[in-house]
Formats: sequence, C-alpha cells, structure tokens
Amino acid sequence: MPAHEFPLPVALLIVFGSAKLVGEIFVKLRQPALVGEIVAGAIIGPSVLGWIAPNDTLKALSDLGVMFLLFDVGLQVKARELLKVGGTATLVATVGVIVPFFAGWAILRAWGAPQTEAVFVGASLVATSVGITASALSARGLLHEVASQIILAAAVIDDVLGLIVLAAVSSFATGHVNVLEIALTAGLATAFTVILAKWGTTAVNHVLPHFHSKAEAEEAQFHISLVLLFALSALAMYTGVAAIVGAFLAGLALSENADARVRDLTRGVNELLVPFFLVGIGLHLDLSLFRTRSTLILALLILAAAIVTKLIGCGLGAAGMGWTNVVKIGMGMVPRGEVGMVVAQMGLSMAVISTEVYGVVVFMAVATTLVTPLLLKVAFRAPVLENVEV
Repeated sequence: MPAHEFPLPVALLIVFGSAKLVGEIFVKLRQPALVGEIVAGAIIGPSVLGWIAPNDTLKALSDLGVMFLLFDVGLQVKARELLKVGGTATLVATVGVIVPFFAGWAILRAWGAPQTEAVFVGASLVATSVGITASALSARGLLHEVASQIILAAAVIDDVLGLIVLAAVSSFATGHVNVLEIALTAGLATAFTVILAKWGTTAVNHVLPHFHSKAEAEEAQFHISLVLLFALSALAMYTGVAAIVGAFLAGLALSENADARVRDLTRGVNELLVPFFLVGIGLHLDLSLFRTRSTLILALLILAAAIVTKLIGCGLGAAGMGWTNVVKIGMGMVPRGEVGMVVAQMGLSMAVISTEVYGVVVFMAVATTLVTPLLLKVAFRAPVLENVEV
C-alpha cells in the first residue's frame, strides 16, 4: 500500500502519537512498551495502513534517538563493572558471531543460493542490536545485573566484530579481499573501544571539572555532556564503529561525573526521540513476504536460526556462569534490529542479494527485535516497572 505524503508536523504526530498509544496498550496487557511501539510502526507503515513510509527525516530522528538511548544507558552503568566481565563478554561475542554466520551461510547454500548471497545473509545474522537490548534491560531496571553487563559489553564487542565481518564480506563480493584494509579497520575500531572503555571515565573525571568551574550558562553541564556525546559518536564513525557505540562510551565516561540534572534532561530527550527509533524498525516490516510459500518458509528458517544460534553461541561463551545466566545472556543477544537491515541494504545495493532475500533479512531483523523483550521478560522473571517507559 503506498504511503501518504503528510506535512512534517502531521507525520510526527502520527508516528509519536501511535507509538505512545500502542505502547500504552501493551503496558496494560503486561507487555513491554517498546514492543508496542515497534508494532505501531508496522501498523502505520506501508504493509498495513500505509500512512507513513521510511524517509530521510524519520531516519535522522531514529539515529538521534538510538544515540541518546545508548548515551542514557552508558550513564547508568560503570566502566569498571563492564571491565570486570570483559573476558566473558569477549568470549560470548566471539562465539555468538561465528555460530550465526555459518548457520545463515549454510541455510542459504542448502536453499540453492549463490555463494556471495549466502555470505551476506550469514553476515546479517552476526551483530546484535545493542539499542534494543539496552532499552529492554533499562525499562525493566536490570542494567546492574551481571548478566546484563555481560550482554551490554558483548553487544558492543559484537558491533566491532560485525564491522570486521561486513568489511570482509563486502570485499569478497567485489572480488578482491584487501586484508591490510580490513586489519587496519579492525585495529582502529578495537583501539577506540578499548581505550575509551578503560580510560574514558578517568580522563573525564580529570578534565570535566575545569570546564564546569568556568562555564556560567544555564544547563552548562548538560551542554558539555552533549558535546562529548556528539564528539565520540562522530569519532566512532571515523574509526569504523557505529555512532551508537561512541554514544554509549560517552555515557560510560560520564557515569561517575554527571549530576542528576544531566540524567533527567537526557531522559527527557529520550522520551521524545526513542519512539522514532522503535517505530522506524516496525516501518520496515514487509508483509508481502508471506504471499509466497517458499519465501515464507525461508523467512521462518532464518528467524529460527537467528534466535537459536545466538542462544547456543552466546550461551556457550557464558557456559561457566550457570544455566540461568546462560539463558539470560543468550536471549539478550538475539535482536538484530537496524544492524541486520544495514547489512541487507548493502547487499541489495551491491546487487548480490535478491529482493526476496532482502525481505527475508528485514523480516528476521524486525521479528528478533519484537521477540527479545518478551524473551528477556521470561529469562529474568522480574516484574515490569510500571512507570518506566523507553
């Protein structure tokens, strides 16, 4: 169904209003609000009502929303807590990348797809969407659990590993693999993440008080925090990592220094922008995928592989922590969200995957995003915090 062209204020009203309305309905049904907001996107999107279609404006708001979401999550955790679980998180991320990649590749090859297309589908299953998991854990007040910290750290590491995999498969698709370029990208991304995670808080604690003592403008501390957020997000992009990793690391660096006012203002910005991120995921759902039986079967196979391989792969990485934590970590690493869609879009633009397979990957990305909050609710068995919204 073709989407309508609404004036910007009307489009914003439809997106934000539907997100909050459906989110409220889901809360009353004892389900996570963020699932309702993603469903709202599917309802108002091209597949159902056809009111709103993905566009550059909504994409910009979505990107900004997920940056602030990860910044807020970073403010709520301590770098030293994440560093304590760094070894386990690295193992979880590494095994959780290898298993999904080969599973996706094997399914597509068994389906008769060309080698390059199979490789791209495998790559789309690799990286976890840290934004979705972080929002689900934050909404339930679970960020300080050990399993949650491993999930967050592993998802950030996952992003770096996913970058390396994407660089490799892109080179493979063009017919020449530049090992030096891939190694340089991997080295820069790893160095950026490790240095900021390990020494970012210390540096901020030494430098920021000097700015605060000299600044006289109202909300100066929040302004300085925003400058750091945007600076590290930009630097992350230039080193090859996703901007949201830089945003998370900015929050992490400020976690011991930011006052209550900065946290409250950040939360307020989140309430405005995060719904555009969640609705944006739902907008990409393509129900026409289900018109063809063979494509539907492939979509369900890829979805099952996306869930099971993260449960197995990430669970194996956390095997020494006991069955309960294995399940929590495995389920927390399931969502692919915008990460899987980016890989699929790249493959489509390079003409190495078909439109049908592109639709399958997008379906997998949206579906894993929808089920993760429900899986986490079961895994953590904690009561939903009624007054906390994403």
